[in-house]
Amino acid sequence: MLNKANSTFFFSLLLLSFLSTFVFAQANKNKTVPTTRILFVFDCSLSMVGRWESGTKMDVSKRIFNKTIDSLNKLPNVQVALRMYGHQHGLQPERDCKDTKLEVPFSKGNYNALKEKIKQAQPKGTTPIAYSLEQCSNDFPECADCRNIIILITDGQEECEGDPCAVSKALQAKGIIIKPFVIGVGLDDKFTAGFSCVGKYFDAANEKSFQTAMDIIISQALNSTTVQVNLLDIYGKPTETNVNMSFYDSNTGLLRYNFVHTINNRGVPDTIPLDPLPTYKMVVHTIPPVEKNNIDLTAGKHTIIATDAPQGSLNLKTNGVNDFKNLQFIVRKKGEMNTLMVQDVAKIEKYIVGKYDLEILTTPRLLIPDVDVSQSKITSVEIPKPGIANVLMTGSGYGSLYVEENNLLRWIYNFPESVTRENLVLLPGKYRIVYRPKGAKESIYTIERDFKIESGGSVSVKMY
Repeated sequence: MLNKANSTFFFSLLLLSFLSTFVFAQANKNKTVPTTRILFVFDCSLSMVGRWESGTKMDVSKRIFNKTIDSLNKLPNVQVALRMYGHQHGLQPERDCKDTKLEVPFSKGNYNALKEKIKQAQPKGTTPIAYSLEQCSNDFPECADCRNIIILITDGQEECEGDPCAVSKALQAKGIIIKPFVIGVGLDDKFTAGFSCVGKYFDAANEKSFQTAMDIIISQALNSTTVQVNLLDIYGKPTETNVNMSFYDSNTGLLRYNFVHTINNRGVPDTIPLDPLPTYKMVVHTIPPVEKNNIDLTAGKHTIIATDAPQGSLNLKTNGVNDFKNLQFIVRKKGEMNTLMVQDVAKIEKYIVGKYDLEILTTPRLLIPDVDVSQSKITSVEIPKPGIANVLMTGSGYGSLYVEENNLLRWIYNFPESVTRENLVLLPGKYRIVYRPKGAKESIYTIERDFKIESGGSVSVKMY
């Protein structure tokens, strides 16, 4: 039997479990599922009357189209629309290269309207693919959370001197559509290569492959896809984590997703959802960043993306009290001038394993080359404790501070003309100040003072 204390504790656990489950369920319930909008662009040019297996290309296309529409009618969060071309005007007296029309716009419950339009369609005219795709940009009403997909069904190539590839790329670059699908109905092999730049091409060499292509496209358009990103250390194990990953559409360059990488409570990289349609470039924002290109996903199939991202940490510290204010240092890859990071002293940052050159923004600047960052270790670099120079001047003037190295002067600082007193935090070393009062109009009144700074020490320098 539970005593009162245990009973209270047990009830608290039950309540906490219930609340956690409720909050989790509500969070999932409130997640918005994006609407997938599929625009069918249907070829009704004269060539579609050609014989093809069990009927004409048009008859077969209508039959498979209707079957697809019936299957989509049962699905939530899906809308369809229909644009046709080559169906309004014949080839005489001349081709009509603007013969395209949105016959059924996007709306709920319009499936029967699509089927009726397809039933009435009669092949008549030419094949203005580029112009038709261009008009598709107006077919998708504004929607903040929609996936816009085009499925082009055609049996021929562009006949109106347009550039379907350029139009498709422009639509994708503007974010209007995801890369289109193209089904070539009994298309001559010599024309198929020209469609690969328009979208993802499927060769329907026969009725069976046409149906298969349509099934695959619908599956890819609607099924969710999960991805696991393994950020590998130098031992090939997925131990790296807690860094942002950006996913870009490789074709358009548009940013699609950001996810901060996570190791879940089972000790493995977390699963993330990605739209399976685009080809991706992934940028892992380590220092320096790591990229992986040409990532293709298969709808409904879990994909593991592995990339090398071994990291160690870098820390800079001073010996004793740090008299420098807001001290920072520049991090560059060994032998390169590109700045990777400006890091604060005493702050630990992660870097990809390798060698780096450091430039410490002390006075004078301190260069520390060839610093080795190792896997899962903190590399600590210590700089000397500085000293302080109290510089006194008789009045305003023109002065510069130099460090003496091998009997040569290296400039490091100009004094403001108006100051008469300044405290400088300097690294240990030998220094010289060269100064002329503003009122002295002859160079012979130049004053020089040598002095030495020791760690933790202080020195007064009088310029008179």
